[in-house]
Formats: sequence, structure tokens, C-alpha cells
Amino acid sequence: MLALDPLLEGGLLWTPLLIVLLKVVVVFVIGLVATMLMVWFERKVIAGMQNRIGPNKAGPFGLLQTLADGIKLFFKEDLIPRRSDRFVFALAPFLALVPAFLAFSIIPLGGDFRDGNDGIVTWFGVETRVQLADPHIGVLFALAISSIAVYGIMLAGWSSGSKYPLLGSVRASAQMVSYEAALGLSLASVILVSGTLSTSGIVGTQTTLTNWNVAATGIVPFIIFLIAATAELNRPPFDLVEAEQELVGGFNTEYSSIRFALFFLAEFMNTVTMSALVVTLFFGGPQPPSYGGVTLDIPLIPNGLEGTIWLLAKVVVFLYIYVWFRASLPRLRYDQLMDFGWKVLIPASLGWFILLAAQRLARNEDWNIFATTAIAVAVLGVCYVLMQAAFAVSNKTREREGAQF
Repeated sequence: MLALDPLLEGGLLWTPLLIVLLKVVVVFVIGLVATMLMVWFERKVIAGMQNRIGPNKAGPFGLLQTLADGIKLFFKEDLIPRRSDRFVFALAPFLALVPAFLAFSIIPLGGDFRDGNDGIVTWFGVETRVQLADPHIGVLFALAISSIAVYGIMLAGWSSGSKYPLLGSVRASAQMVSYEAALGLSLASVILVSGTLSTSGIVGTQTTLTNWNVAATGIVPFIIFLIAATAELNRPPFDLVEAEQELVGGFNTEYSSIRFALFFLAEFMNTVTMSALVVTLFFGGPQPPSYGGVTLDIPLIPNGLEGTIWLLAKVVVFLYIYVWFRASLPRLRYDQLMDFGWKVLIPASLGWFILLAAQRLARNEDWNIFATTAIAVAVLGVCYVLMQAAFAVSNKTREREGAQF
């Protein structure tokens, strides 16, 4: 029940128990180090895009700048507002940080997925997976954890006893609700194509480039997932919870010292986790690129370790994309944020899922897939026209009634 890992099938003996503890430590350390490097990576890339130098003093190439900033924040004075709820104020940063590590625990960090090996490797004489846990409901677990993360932001704003943090946290909850639906519907397309909720199972179905879910689902769910995930992470251009022009600093305005550092750590840890999740769901995870029987194999490296290298390379690409978004895209207005989520992403993800479901039903029932697709597209087109007509009527009604507040 805890995990689909052959390591636990024979009971918790000393060797399996020590391997599980080793995995916990490794995942925790990887998360911290990856976050530290992500902060440095973002500052250096944006500096290059803006013709600046970026961190270059602390350590070689400025690699230790993030560590220096963390040490500085750790020893700064920790201020607690007089009108705050002290217990919730102290608890909120941990509620934002812990879900990021929990979501990272279900990511396959490597393993041999070739020739039906299903990601199994041998460590210390026992078979196991290169991930902390692989529950049957891995994808649902990731969705649940991403939903829990908003509680840290919401409680941080509420417990501060100030109106600006409260406005930022209210924005966060509304934004999370709006984009969580689109995120879940895009994931439903992946589940439909893969036929499993397990993250390692989803990776195992993506054996070739044509089987990568970004192609198998028709690229639209991937685009919707990437946009919705950016909004879930509160990354630009969706960082309305920290709109300093409007909210001073957003939900974390009253935080200082190590508590502020925990929020900062959670944001970048979530970025690394979500990039790894995107790679796992849509780009084969640790699977090497393969097409037509030709596999890009790295010589002299075991397949299990090679999977980790491929995963790292793919994750770095998406980390760069997130930095690129921050450096180039302006922040949306809040009404644009809500309109885009409810009027564009949710209908698009739902319509595409219905289209994929119709095609899957046609294959299972041996129907004419072209006729089935045409009928499904026609029905979705009618639904789109009706939706636009409803929006037009609503807009005219608002114009006629005028402002209500």
C-alpha cells in the first residue's frame, strides 16, 4: 500500500529499511541543493539576458552566493507583527515548504526503463526503484500536494494582521482554484493515454519519441499544463500574489529572517519539482530519446545512471523556460488572470480531453476513427459557439446594469 517498490515486497528487513532511509536523505539533499543551484541559475541567466554580470563573488562563478544569502537571512532579526496570530504566523512557512518535498518524493530520479525493466535497479543486492515512493495514485498525490501548498500562503497572509498580505493570500487562493481545474484536466489526458496513475508506470509507457505523452496527447495538454503550472507556482507572469506595485510585497510582506527564506526556498523548490513532474508526465522522464529502433545511448554509463542524466538534462531545459518567462513576460492584470483561466484554459483542456476520449472509444469499439473525430470536433465547435454567445450576453448585461460596486 505504501509504494509499488519491489524493495518492500519481502517485508521491512534491515537492508530495505536502510535503503529507504538513504532514499529519504538523498531526496532531501537533492531538493535543497537543486533549489540553491536554481536560485543561482535564475540570477545568472536573467543577468545574461539583461546584459549584467550576476553573482560572481561568492565561490567559483558565484555558485555560493545563494548559500551566503541563506546564512545572512538565518542570522537576521526575526520580526513578528504585534497584531499577528503568532502560532499560525510561524507555521505558515513550513506549510508552504513541506509540500514541495513531498511532491518530489514520487518523481522517478533514474532507473532502467529499457526492454521492459520498468525502472528497476539493483542496490546492495536488492531490487528497487530510483524514487522514494511510487504509490498507485501518484498523479493524484501530486495534485493533492499542490493544492495543500496554497494553505501556507493563505495562512501567512491572514495571520500577519495586515491588509496587504491578506489581499495577496486571497489572490493566491482564487488563482489556485482557477488553474487547478485546468491542471487536473490536462493531467486527465495523460492518464487516459497512459492507462495508469503511477508516475513510474507513466514513464514506462513513453518508450519512444512518438510515445512521449507530449506527442501522444497532441501537445495541447502539455501547453495547458505548463501554463497552469506556472500559475500554480506563482511565477511570472502570474505572480499576482506578490504584485509589489499593488500589494507592497504580497503575502510575505511581514516576514523576515529565516521565515522569509523558507518562503523563498519553497518557491524555487516548487519550480524544480514542477519541472521534474512535467518531464515525467510528458517527456519520458529518465527515458532516453528513442525513435525507429535507434536510442541515444551514452557510452560507458549503466542504464540506471544514464536515466538520471537524461532526467537532469530535460529538467534543466524547463528550468530555463521558467527563467525565460520571468525575464521576458509582463505581469498580467488580475482580471486577465481570471478570464484566461476560466474562459480559455478550462474549456480548452476539457474539450481536448473529450476529443481524446472519443478517439479512444472509437479504437476500442472498432468504429471509424475519422468519422468519430469529425463528429466530436463538430460537437465541440457548437459548444464553443454557445459559450461565446453566453459571454457576449453576459457582457451586454453588465454594460446595461452598470457597475454594482
